[in-house]
Amino acid sequence: MRKASVERKTTETSIAVSVNLDGNGEYRVATGIGFLDHMLEQLSRHSLIDITVEAKGDLHIDFHHTTEDVGIALGEAVAKALGDRKGIVRYGSALAPMDESLTRVALDLSNRPILVWKVDFRRDKVGDMDTELFKEWFQAFAQASGATMHVETFYGENNHHIVESCFKAAARALRQAIEIDPRKTDAVPSTKGVLGGSL
Repeated sequence: MRKASVERKTTETSIAVSVNLDGNGEYRVATGIGFLDHMLEQLSRHSLIDITVEAKGDLHIDFHHTTEDVGIALGEAVAKALGDRKGIVRYGSALAPMDESLTRVALDLSNRPILVWKVDFRRDKVGDMDTELFKEWFQAFAQASGATMHVETFYGENNHHIVESCFKAAARALRQAIEIDPRKTDAVPSTKGVLGGSL
């Protein structure tokens, strides 16, 4: 089982995360931000990664620090569980419709992190959460997990649906990328023999 736990403590947040990449999509999430919890539950269920997140943050200020630090901690846990990334498929992509919204996520667990974000929202909020914070979450997760991640919403009207299609597409793409390739279980999927560094 590819499992990992990470604790992150700053003056702004205290976060404990654990993941099991070979899980069943079971989750226990408590960030203090209801909508973020809902999205992380979607990420777990549709990636089949077991995820536990316990977060306490300075929510009296705003949701920024908690959202970003949860992304960092979860990304670090995924990277730790992947280890040297030997045997993984490495690439994943998915289209996820959510009612009238449609998002595509393509990712490469390359250890060369970058986020390309092409998502527009109709309003500044979804529930109590600023929509700009979702880019911050994906940026933090991509950076910490070592993922090249392209997120593009083609169309959508409802902010809730747009965000949910982003997380569901990311989950399905991640599920593909972390799978072990039965034909190359003993090899890092790169001609260099390692993932990361220069192109």
